[in-house]
Amino acid sequence: PEQPLIFAPPAQFRGQIVYQANISNSKVIALTFDDGPTPETLKILEVLQQHNAVATFFCLGRNLREFPEIAKKVVQSGNAIGNHTWHHYYHDVTEKTASNEIDYTGIHIHRSTGTKSLLFRPPGGHLNNGLAAYAKKKNYVVVMWSIDPKDYLQQPPSTIANTVISQAKSGAIVLLHDGGGPRYNTVKALSIIIPKLKQQGYRFVTIPQLLEMQAAQKK
Repeated sequence: PEQPLIFAPPAQFRGQIVYQANISNSKVIALTFDDGPTPETLKILEVLQQHNAVATFFCLGRNLREFPEIAKKVVQSGNAIGNHTWHHYYHDVTEKTASNEIDYTGIHIHRSTGTKSLLFRPPGGHLNNGLAAYAKKKNYVVVMWSIDPKDYLQQPPSTIANTVISQAKSGAIVLLHDGGGPRYNTVKALSIIIPKLKQQGYRFVTIPQLLEMQAAQKK
């Protein structure tokens, strides 16, 4: 697939916080992966490709610096990439720190993939520590989630999969992880989630595609 020069939401979403999309005319879901890129990311890309699905990867700047070729592969496989800061801070930050955290990560997104991104996910989903505020000021869409199977707790694959499948609805945004620890269970869960939801008529799209679909729906 030809890669875009920028991963950006429609104008109406810039500077906004999004938990899910409102889409009534088709069954679509967005899978998102935080804390990569890592070698585990490659296993996730394999499962996605196998099932002809795409996702959005919110990357840490320091991992982009370490694994630029994996980030490049994410984008070349038709997935979207987003900014998850450099260090993954939870504590309050000054605007200067926020700018370092987000702008440097943006530079490394461009360096590794040749694209820019206006998709931001705050570490830990924290909206009040200065990072999300800076991202909004810079016209990013702050992408939260509507389904969290807590895969970071190393739950069994069936538990992760059941949470996602039982809570699935059109426009949902699913939080998963491709970094921050071994992701064997997440990879296995993905092999259950994707075929199961496809059987139910769902398609898997990136965050920009999801938001484009909401924007295109007749008001």
